[in-house]
Amino acid sequence: MSDQTTPSPEPGGGRDRVSVRRAPRFGAFLVVGGFLGFVVTLILTSLFEAGPAVGFTTLLAYFSLYGITAGVLVGALIAIIVDRRSRRRMRTIEMEREIVAAQEAEAQGAEAQGAEAQDAQVQDDDSEGRDR
Repeated sequence: MSDQTTPSPEPGGGRDRVSVRRAPRFGAFLVVGGFLGFVVTLILTSLFEAGPAVGFTTLLAYFSLYGITAGVLVGALIAIIVDRRSRRRMRTIEMEREIVAAQEAEAQGAEAQGAEAQDAQVQDDDSEGRDR
């Protein structure tokens, strides 16, 4: 059995209406799009013979500039579409805000302990300086 008691919430909380939705991570879409653009560029470049004066690596590097850019743009476009769809499925819920006195007291106690520890450290440093 636990001896902890649940502190009662203080007045002053309130009810708010908030919107909840699942939004995509744009960075992930951009990175995956860029990677897929590179893979498509690699496949398309390997389908054709490279000239002996230029070489395969040079052609791949040159066309990768276009492939990666196109992949990032397609990834961004897909992310925007998914974001718009998530806004349609957005729900509005009512949230109750509670201010708990025990959490505030713990935070203030931790700050006081930190200040006492700093004072003790400063005193120790001063005493060490005097001993030398």
